[in-house]
This record gives sequence, structure tokens and C-alpha cells, in this order.
Amino acid sequence: MASITIRNLDDDIKTRLRVRAAEHHRSMEEEVRVILRDAVTGRRTGPRNLATFTRECFASLGGVELELPPRGPMRAPPDFS
Repeated sequence: MASITIRNLDDDIKTRLRVRAAEHHRSMEEEVRVILRDAVTGRRTGPRNLATFTRECFASLGGVELELPPRGPMRAPPDFS
């Protein structure tokens, strides 16, 4: 396996990378490997958010405005006694 050294990396980028790695439960080094692998292969690995996936699939169809029904008072809880 090859090694790479990245010099002059901004502190902000390093901090954001550390946070991103923690969110994915990976080391910073593994996170960089995943980012580079995805960048050069053009694919995305890892779990995808279902809402994001659905939005991407249907974005070309446009949005939908739903009319919300009016809210009424809450019902009383059932009496189980």
C-alpha cells in the first residue's frame, strides 16, 4: 500500500474532517481513504439517508405542496379502569 502526506492543510479543514470521521465512527485516516476512493471512482459508499435518496429520485418531478388539515383539540385518553 502507498502512503501520502498532505502539507499545509487548513486547521478548519482538519477539524471538519475529524468531526466527519467521528460521525461515521472512523479514524481520520480511514475517512480520508473513503473520501479519496469515492472521489476517484465516482461512487458513494456508506449508508445513505432515505430522505435524501427519495428527494434525489423525485427531484426532477418538482415539489408538492400538501394542505394540512386544521388542528382540533386533543382527545381525552381512554379510560382503562
